[in-house]
Amino acid sequence: MNAVLPPKPTLNPPASKAHAGPLDWRRLVEWLAQDGVISAADAQRTIARCAQVQSAQHPVVRLASIGMTRLPDGKPLDAEAISEWLAGCARLKYMRIDPLKVDVGKVADSMSAVYAERHKVLPVQVTAQELVIATSEPFVTDWVPEVERQSRRSVRLVVANPLEIAKFTAEFFALAKSVKAALKSNSGSGSASFEQLVELNKSSRQLDANDQGVVQVVDWLWQYAFDQRASDIHLEPRREQGVIRFRIDGVLHPVYQLPMAVHNAMTARIKLLGRMDVVEKRRPQDGRIKTRNPRGDEIEMRLSTLPTAFGEKMVMRIFDPDTTVKNLDALGFSLHDAERWEQLVKRPYGIVLVTGPTGSGKTTTLYSTLKRLATEEVNINTIEDPIEMIEPAFNQTQVQPMLNFGFPEGLRSLMRQDPDIIMVGEIRDLQTAEMAVQAALTGHLVFSTLHTNDAPSAVSRLMELGVPNYLINATLLGVLAQRLVRTLCSHCRQPDENAKRETLAEMVKPWQITGSYRPYKAVGCVDCRMTGFRGRMGLYELLTVTEAFKDKVSKEPNMDALRRQAISEGMRPLRLAGALKVAEGLTTIEEILATTPPLS
Repeated sequence: MNAVLPPKPTLNPPASKAHAGPLDWRRLVEWLAQDGVISAADAQRTIARCAQVQSAQHPVVRLASIGMTRLPDGKPLDAEAISEWLAGCARLKYMRIDPLKVDVGKVADSMSAVYAERHKVLPVQVTAQELVIATSEPFVTDWVPEVERQSRRSVRLVVANPLEIAKFTAEFFALAKSVKAALKSNSGSGSASFEQLVELNKSSRQLDANDQGVVQVVDWLWQYAFDQRASDIHLEPRREQGVIRFRIDGVLHPVYQLPMAVHNAMTARIKLLGRMDVVEKRRPQDGRIKTRNPRGDEIEMRLSTLPTAFGEKMVMRIFDPDTTVKNLDALGFSLHDAERWEQLVKRPYGIVLVTGPTGSGKTTTLYSTLKRLATEEVNINTIEDPIEMIEPAFNQTQVQPMLNFGFPEGLRSLMRQDPDIIMVGEIRDLQTAEMAVQAALTGHLVFSTLHTNDAPSAVSRLMELGVPNYLINATLLGVLAQRLVRTLCSHCRQPDENAKRETLAEMVKPWQITGSYRPYKAVGCVDCRMTGFRGRMGLYELLTVTEAFKDKVSKEPNMDALRRQAISEGMRPLRLAGALKVAEGLTTIEEILATTPPLS
């Protein structure tokens, strides 16, 4: 079982401080000592060090760099911890700024960048009656009446980390400026949406995809998506405006709303970079872009456009550069399945299938496995639709339906390329299945995917396609079914005292798995955007084909018989794999029940 992470420690509630004016580092140190956050000796050491050097840094940032340690755990006091304590001193709420929850357009309209920087504040929420403003100077409030008068709203102050305020002040106002510049440059440009086609004399001036404002907005969009761990970026046209959404941990989050002129210009810019036809907006298109994330790592994005009622919708899928080098433990494999999978993929020939619905991580598992098999001694060829990630260690080919070059034709061509290992993107029809079987019979190791609910269903699916039982027995080595489930946020998860531990124990009892089961529940914090989950992991169900299983395929090829035989030979169902993750405190029972098929 994985070690259970302790809850995030918090500071003792501070006493209210009677103070007015800007913060002073020396006063903060004295307050910290008075509240018992740091020791008297640590306070003296900090004062001595700070007195030696003059600094223009914010007092909180300056003290965080000194390396003070809090009582009683001795952990370093960072800027966030000091800011949270400071909020208590001022009797204000502490806020971790979540940029996905901030309406940048309204923020920029409520205050100028110069004013925000001068007072070290940042508007984070704007409603009809209220303006919520984050500040790093909670005892300086002389500017509040002026803002209330100008905005005609009441101001509610919250305390935030000064580093976050400085960072997001620069980002938010720069983004708003770029959007306004792009809108001004492209004012009057129209889009050929379904509704606008009936309007006569509508302007259709070509958008300037190279306008500097548009370039800056697109650059911000990508860097922002990388920073937020997004797997997909959606640019969606609506009747009055364009909408940007990010998919994070499998869930879509609204990010920003754009004027349609800016949305159209951004789409044109991205299509231009992806070597797509910028003028053609009536048919779907695919493209690719390579860029770099803030760390300098190369990132690949797959582009897809689709004409909709209100214009052209674009989805960008972001591929993690570390995906193809993940080990089995990082993918979520248990030790039991990892050992069996490693033995399976080292076989010299045969067919290995990976099954699951769209978005269950099949491609990640295949790429990661093939990457480890790709040595100088073997020739790995893939035929994909489309190529998900460019991997130099493979020879990758994309199907071209318009040229009558599909999976069967691609497989037939690959057979003449002296391959050792072949990966077929998906077995969709009998012709592709027959070619895969032929490749396996002639001494090649073939990997492919199927869309089935579990591992035994893959055998039935091959039979439904028309593959004879004897050929399945002759070539199929194993089937891996998988799902992706969200993992609990380690910062806010709490033991679930109301969880039915007896039910969890009963789920794992038939497999004679023992251990202490401590279910946790999702709570929600700023780190996980109040969802209670952060990140995802895989659940796996591995069926290996044995002589006894082949006998069932020949004589009793029904689902129940195949499933019982696979389980008797070591296959752990998806729901059991999920139950073990719940027992380790990594996810919740509700998450497992929602994503895995029931035990029969």
